[in-house]
Amino acid sequence: MISTLCFAAFVPGARAQQKGAAPQFPQGALAPDNLAKPRPKPPFNLTGTWTVDLSAGFSSFMFGPPYPKFKPEAQAALEEGKKAAAAHKPYRDDIGHCYPAGLPMLMTRVWPIAMIQLPTAIYMVSGFENGLRIIYLDGRPHTDPDIVVRSFNGDSIGHWEGDTLVVDTNSMTTEHHWIDSGLPVSDEFHVIERMRLINGGKTLEIKYIMTDPKNWEGEWTSTKKWVRVDDTDITEVECTPDLNEHLLSTH
Repeated sequence: MISTLCFAAFVPGARAQQKGAAPQFPQGALAPDNLAKPRPKPPFNLTGTWTVDLSAGFSSFMFGPPYPKFKPEAQAALEEGKKAAAAHKPYRDDIGHCYPAGLPMLMTRVWPIAMIQLPTAIYMVSGFENGLRIIYLDGRPHTDPDIVVRSFNGDSIGHWEGDTLVVDTNSMTTEHHWIDSGLPVSDEFHVIERMRLINGGKTLEIKYIMTDPKNWEGEWTSTKKWVRVDDTDITEVECTPDLNEHLLSTH
């Protein structure tokens, strides 16, 4: 049986409620009262299934080159990754061992992504490992850094600027979390995405502005496009180590 103390430690707002104080956590994105709050109509709705546009070549799933000026550790990783690729060997292939792809790689892992947009949040479920990403639109701030639980896709908060959805993401984990071919991210990794619909709503364009002062200088920018795939659904996908033991990429 879970003790009252443990319950208060792990359930949002429980400790505050025990003391008779108001909960310190935002109202849930699926709470009926939150969904029903009056809000301006959004410029667009991303509900649908999208797949990344790799018409320029399979390698365009990566976010570089061009690359920013890397700090020594990241530069060394870039060179090691190139050597491994030339030798046809994997390098930091944690994805092949069932670790999540993490932001930003989750967004371009070839498999389609189902997106459901509500007034309070956008829920994304990837066809790759069923990776989940949530972008909150209800005006909440980022989670307090003292209590946030870091994750592979981070804490994403969105707001509208004209016809563009601006998504600010922080608090990502650094363990087993890489960009492109094994490039590291630190605890200061931060991503801004500027999302807009173009081509009459048939194409989703996202400009990524990534910063990580511990790994590179300035901003690392990259723009990707997605197309709607209305004849596709996301299915359940389980990544299990016993199956991956037979994949060459994991050895």
